[in-house]
Amino acid sequence: MKKVAFYTLGCKLNYSETSTIARKFEEKGYRKVDFTDTPDIFIINTCSVTENADKKCRKVVREARALSPNAYVAIIGCYAQLKPKEISEIPGVDAVLGASEKFQLIELLDGFERPAQAKVFNSEINEVKSFNSSYSLFDRTRTFLKVQDGCDYSCAFCTIPLARGSSRSDSIQNICKTAQEIAQTEVKEIILTGVNTGDFGLQNGERKERFIDLIRALDRVEGIERFRISSIEPNLLLDEIIEFVGGSKRFAPHFHIPLQSGSNKILKLMRRRYLRELYASKVDKIKSTMPHACIGVDVIVGFPGETHEDFLETYQFLNELNISYLHVFTYSERENTLATQMKEPVPMEQRHARSKMLHILSDKKRRVFYESNLGKNRSVLFENDIEDGQMHGFTENYVRVSAKYDPVLINEMKKVHLAFVSEKGIVRAAEVESPVLG
Repeated sequence: MKKVAFYTLGCKLNYSETSTIARKFEEKGYRKVDFTDTPDIFIINTCSVTENADKKCRKVVREARALSPNAYVAIIGCYAQLKPKEISEIPGVDAVLGASEKFQLIELLDGFERPAQAKVFNSEINEVKSFNSSYSLFDRTRTFLKVQDGCDYSCAFCTIPLARGSSRSDSIQNICKTAQEIAQTEVKEIILTGVNTGDFGLQNGERKERFIDLIRALDRVEGIERFRISSIEPNLLLDEIIEFVGGSKRFAPHFHIPLQSGSNKILKLMRRRYLRELYASKVDKIKSTMPHACIGVDVIVGFPGETHEDFLETYQFLNELNISYLHVFTYSERENTLATQMKEPVPMEQRHARSKMLHILSDKKRRVFYESNLGKNRSVLFENDIEDGQMHGFTENYVRVSAKYDPVLINEMKKVHLAFVSEKGIVRAAEVESPVLG
């Protein structure tokens, strides 16, 4: 029985796909092991969004070779689609598989015998049309379920359409069937994920279904206690979606909405499909419907042409918004994107200084949001995350909570009373609903 290990760089979507590919290996009789357990095969799932993709890929390959010199090393994922030849020339790489081929790697690599020269399996991205269902399992308490892939947008900074192809989706029927399968496991929470999740419904280039109809159908699936929507574009976050979540007992009051800039000038340069006024209206709608809702924001600093005044406009806009936290990205150049051709690049030291300011703002926003929840009773899904005798989990509105460790409560949804914010910025629970032992 050959041993196989997996390493994933990047987003939740990558994790869901790695987990699905791992299960295929196990079904074929391979044994999944840790990266350090001298595997016979390494599968490295790469990302093109994270900075220094090439550097990270090379480092993981070197570590794999050091741990198991004779192992087979295959590189898959977004970076593998964008730079197949470059990756194939990394010392120690045996195979490179693109966006479509990664799901057939067991068949394509046939026994995983090391070749004299790295093999490359890589279709042109405009030929990638099929949707491959994926979800993570047994990696975490929560499961990431892929409902959509690819993107038809053409944002000036992004390589994802080049790495994953055009927008395409699974069907509501198939997704609900998968959710029912997941419900037969110990999973309590499903996170819906995709490249452009709100664009759900495109099949063979035609709009067949809608995202609002998907979440309505999933809300009726028995056995899953909580659903959470991952990142969704503000122009696709319809009021009826917000209103539905506000009235649902299963869909979490938590929205992660990319903004990227609070300057309309920069949003236009980025080729985003909205202006700041629309974004502000979505935040207002969420908070008027669900005052306790958590709202996360993606923002990019240092985009070409962003002046000090443009950045301050973004900072002030975010400061005044009723949001809960930020995910801050420092702009970095990506080959074959429109942004690399733009004038007035922002010096790197200014990009880092702006990033630091927004990280500080994010910490303040999160603390204010956490403090607004003190004294309330919330439902927490406790995870196998133990530190200093404390277990941790998240409320429905994404407050991170710690409580005294109790093994019976791991992977259980329990009502807790939120008492105070610790020095580590985690809310401590004063009371936890007693476990019911069968």
